[in-house]
Amino acid sequence: MSQNHQEPEEDSWFEEEIDVHLKWSFALNRVLFKGTSEYQDIALLDTKHFGKVLVIDGKMQSAEVDEFIYHECLIHPALLCHPNPKTVFIMGGGEGSAAREALRHKSIEKVVMCDIDQEVVDFCKKHLTANHEAFGNMKLDLVINDAKAELEKRNEKFDIIVGDLADPVEGGPCYQLYTKSFYENILKPKLHNNGIFVTQAGPAGVFTHKEVFSSIYNTIKQVFKYVLVYTAHVPSFADTWGWVIASDTPLCIEAGRMDRMIAERIDGELLYLNGASFVSSTILNKTVAKTLKNESHVYTENNARFIHGQGVAYRI
Repeated sequence: MSQNHQEPEEDSWFEEEIDVHLKWSFALNRVLFKGTSEYQDIALLDTKHFGKVLVIDGKMQSAEVDEFIYHECLIHPALLCHPNPKTVFIMGGGEGSAAREALRHKSIEKVVMCDIDQEVVDFCKKHLTANHEAFGNMKLDLVINDAKAELEKRNEKFDIIVGDLADPVEGGPCYQLYTKSFYENILKPKLHNNGIFVTQAGPAGVFTHKEVFSSIYNTIKQVFKYVLVYTAHVPSFADTWGWVIASDTPLCIEAGRMDRMIAERIDGELLYLNGASFVSSTILNKTVAKTLKNESHVYTENNARFIHGQGVAYRI
């Protein structure tokens, strides 16, 4: 990875375009690292408001002060809905935070984290101190490969499969991992009978939920019997974010049961999620709920949807 360290000018700001007429700026203390891998540009910024911030291809990936919101929401609901999760396959997740949260579950025996970019993974291992323990955990099987190819070649099945990928932009590196045929023919056969799939699903705000969120939901709904969406506000993303969880087994989300499962199964305290907050996160506002109800678009190899201005919608 070509790299350099850079001190910013006085009053330096990092600027990201969210939409044609909308930009999101962060005041910087300094640039801790900048580099380029085979696949993408990467930077670690020390910001005044959000602490250390990971930036890939100019897009915010996660911020030190609030990444726990995204990663707790991505990982824990699916594992808590499963009666006894032992194996997890994470598509993407190069920064290690998704693996970190999965490894907090006492029942877990193996977490496979499959990311395509070795250099980004190495960078995150070195610089994201919060995940050092996870990267060193003996239960973690770190694989550098395309997630589609890795799932295809593996004979084993998993209790949980997690999508922690960039959004499905046509021509983008992750688009094929959001299509109906991928879910139906490659991903679902790698789940045990009571297995659960969960994926990040992009921005889910009143003005942004039509970009990818509603289409991801509708595509997954064609493949799994039980499909649920939930959302949370992530301050550093400047928007509400969405996730989709799916299974052919009913998903139990009763608040009291979830609180009991959190207490029994997870090491340490969660900072964001409890039973009541998760149940409430599944209740959508009228605008978003109406769109999801009426959505007809399904991601196929030849049927992408792209609306300009996804801004912070890109993830590792």
